[in-house]
Amino acid sequence: MLDAKEEKKKQGGLAGIVAGDSAICLCGVEEESLRYRGYSIEDLTKQACFEEVAWLLLRGELPQKEELEKYRKKLQHLRELPKTLKAMLEMIPANANPMDVMRSGCSILGNLEPEKSGEDKFAIADRLIASFGSLLLYWYNFHKTGKAVSLQTEQETLAGHILYLIQGKKPSEEHRKCLDTSLILYAEHEFNASTFTVRTIASTLSDFYSAICGGIGALRGPLHGGANEWAMALIEQFKTPDEAEAEIYAMLSKKQLIMGFGHRVYRTCDPRSAIIKRWAEKLSRESNQTQLFEIAERIEKVMWQEKKLFPNLDFYSALAYRFCNIPTFLFTPLFVMSRISGWSAHLLEQRQNNKLIRPISNYIGPEARPWRPVEQRII
Repeated sequence: MLDAKEEKKKQGGLAGIVAGDSAICLCGVEEESLRYRGYSIEDLTKQACFEEVAWLLLRGELPQKEELEKYRKKLQHLRELPKTLKAMLEMIPANANPMDVMRSGCSILGNLEPEKSGEDKFAIADRLIASFGSLLLYWYNFHKTGKAVSLQTEQETLAGHILYLIQGKKPSEEHRKCLDTSLILYAEHEFNASTFTVRTIASTLSDFYSAICGGIGALRGPLHGGANEWAMALIEQFKTPDEAEAEIYAMLSKKQLIMGFGHRVYRTCDPRSAIIKRWAEKLSRESNQTQLFEIAERIEKVMWQEKKLFPNLDFYSALAYRFCNIPTFLFTPLFVMSRISGWSAHLLEQRQNNKLIRPISNYIGPEARPWRPVEQRII
């Protein structure tokens, strides 16, 4: 039998290793819960808007009414992009990976509006929260229409602004509320791969933009971000729930990976999944696409029966986004537009009590070997 220390070593990937202290988020493993600064994700998605949650994550407390009104206006003002950035976005090919577009756009903005000593510590966080949607969707719409588009949508909320730029019109209130809920759910999730990347870069005393670019790069990997895109591709390939069930059994028998199920932290359920699932079901009825939802539920049933794997946030988020008429290749960038709030909160927290993050490795290479001149080496 392996002891606890050896078992953790065997798991790899820092599984179960406590890598630092944080007051931002608690992923409750035992009770399968999630709290931001002490507030449950259930209460936040029922009562709050994304702007309130972004303020909470960054500043530690929920905003007062006047603070929230001013913050919304500030974010609206910060949605516009510099002309130079727009010009460079126009030069990025239409077939580029949108995550690369976001990473490059963030880096360019860092050159145009560099971090300055003594400025408001929340300034860059607020700027990126407000402008990430504008950044990607300016590029998207430019290559879609062949011309520059206005970023002045006059939408009060970030969710409304994003949907307006995607749909080309004022979104329905149901679509806006659904996306607002999704932004809250994706805003923060403790020391996940991208957040830990941001904190590691911040620990070197690098600048704000460099740390965020690192987070985007980590989220680009399919084992972290992108599962909702894979989930959508899976769901939409089936015509009926029965067909989905048969094919999922076949995939499992071949030991194929089914994206959108299980989680590195939770064991029996992802507390965020039930919330977005309700939205997916609601919008499926409103759009008369209940078949897709029924297919997804059948896949969920088989995965639990056969593998005891539950849907994570990404699985039903895919359907919710589809019913909001959001193109699949924009799913992961929406993750960035939300998680920038959590990344920024962790970056600032790391700076408050900084210590260079430098773990050690478990060496598994050869023992010490004597050096031999090249003519004496025997193959």
